[in-house]
Amino acid sequence: MDAREQLRRYLEQRRDMGETELVLDELTVDEALRILGAGAGTGASRSTGEARERREPASAPPAIEREAPLDASVDWRETLRAAGAAPGDLLPGKTPRAANPTAPEQPGDAATPGLTVGTPSGELLGEEMALLDSLDKLAAHVKSCTRCPLYSTATNAVPGEGNPNADFMCVGEAPGATEDETGRPFVGAAGQLLTKILAAIDFKREDVYICNVLKHRPPGNRNPRPEEVTACSPYLLRQIDLVRPKVILALGTFAAQTLLDTKLSIGKLRGQVHRYYGVPLVVTYHPAALLRNPGWKRPTWEDVQLARRILDSAPSSGA
Repeated sequence: MDAREQLRRYLEQRRDMGETELVLDELTVDEALRILGAGAGTGASRSTGEARERREPASAPPAIEREAPLDASVDWRETLRAAGAAPGDLLPGKTPRAANPTAPEQPGDAATPGLTVGTPSGELLGEEMALLDSLDKLAAHVKSCTRCPLYSTATNAVPGEGNPNADFMCVGEAPGATEDETGRPFVGAAGQLLTKILAAIDFKREDVYICNVLKHRPPGNRNPRPEEVTACSPYLLRQIDLVRPKVILALGTFAAQTLLDTKLSIGKLRGQVHRYYGVPLVVTYHPAALLRNPGWKRPTWEDVQLARRILDSAPSSGA
C-alpha cells in the first residue's frame, strides 16, 4: 500500500470514528483528504448536520467493534511528503503552527474541564463510614442495611465487586433482575455489554471495580428515588475512598448526577473531564440504555476512549 492510500485510509477511519477535528498543522480531516485526492465523503453533510449530531448521537457501529488500526509508527508528515505534499505548502493561506517543546501534555488530549466536587485531600465521609475500613466489611454492612425500604423488596444486596486496588472504577445506577438474583453487579445483558466495552479499551472485568449507586434493586427496575439515592450514597462514596481509583467512569444519569451533585442532563455532562475529590471522572451512557438505543454506542465509544487516555496519562503508582 502506498503512502497516499495509507494516510487516506487512516484519516477516513478517524472520521468514521466520529472525530471532526484532527490537528494536522491546522488542517481539518476533510482538507487533508482533499489534498490526497480523496472525496470528502460525509464531510459535507457533517458541517450542516453538526449541531444536530450534538443533540442526537448518530447511528454507528457498536462501541466494541473496532477496525484494526493502521501503523501508528508512521509520522503523518512523512506520509504526506511521500504522497507529494509537504506540510506548510498544503493549502493556500495555511501557516503551520510552531511546536512548543516546553508545553506539558494534557491528560485526555486536553479534554474540556468539567465540574469539580471536593478537593484531593478532602475526607469523603465522617466517622460512621470510616469504621468500614475494607470492602468486605462494607459489603457485609450493605447486606444488613435498612436505610431505605428497597431491602424489603430485593432478593439480594449488590454491594459491588472487582479489583480492590483498581485504577479504573465503573459506577452504575442500580441492580437489575439478574443482579438481584445473583448479588453481583452488571451480570445481565447490560453487564455483558459492559464487559465487551471494557475489553475494547483493554480491560478485563477483574481488572476494574464495578458497583452501583443503589445497592438493592428498585421494584420493576424503576428509576431510583431521591431518598434512595441519599440513603445509598454513603456506601458508594466509601467504596471510592477505599479503592482510590485513578479514573471513574459514571454510567448513566443517576450515577453522574449523584457523584457530581448536579441536575444537569447526561448530554451536558459528556465529553468533559470532571473531578471527584481529585479523581478524574468521565460520564457516559448506561449499557442498558445502549441496548435500547444502539445509536448511542458511538458517543459511548468516544467517552470510554477518553477515560482510557486519562488513565494512560496518569502517573504510575510508584511514581
